Amino acid sequence: MELPKDLHYSKEHTWVRIENKTATVGITAYAQKELGEIVYVDLPNVNHNFKQDEVFGSVEAIKTVSDLFMPLSGKIIETNEQLLKEPTLVNSNPFDNGWMVKVEIEELRETENLLTAEQYAQLNN
Repeated sequence: MELPKDLHYSKEHTWVRIENKTATVGITAYAQKELGEIVYVDLPNVNHNFKQDEVFGSVEAIKTVSDLFMPLSGKIIETNEQLLKEPTLVNSNPFDNGWMVKVEIEELRETENLLTAEQYAQLNN
């Protein structure tokens, strides 16, 4: 299972790339593999605020729908519009082109609640 070491992970199978006070969020390779082919992604509007662990959207696969949980509190500053046309990017490239939202982080200390790649891997073995 691909787990870039420079990312943070949540128990709810999202990954987070932090650059200054901006977090890029997507779902992990493990999550997309478990879901199967993603056929639709429902993302929030820009400027919407979410608290850590709050549902911020959903992904729909051929046989199931799964909620997306916000790994860090903050305001949505960008959504990956490309996923609306090409949701399978989540399957083919979950850590790059398959990202979902960018968030202006409200509380950097919430990163302490996230997992390292090693901790996430242990959780899913």
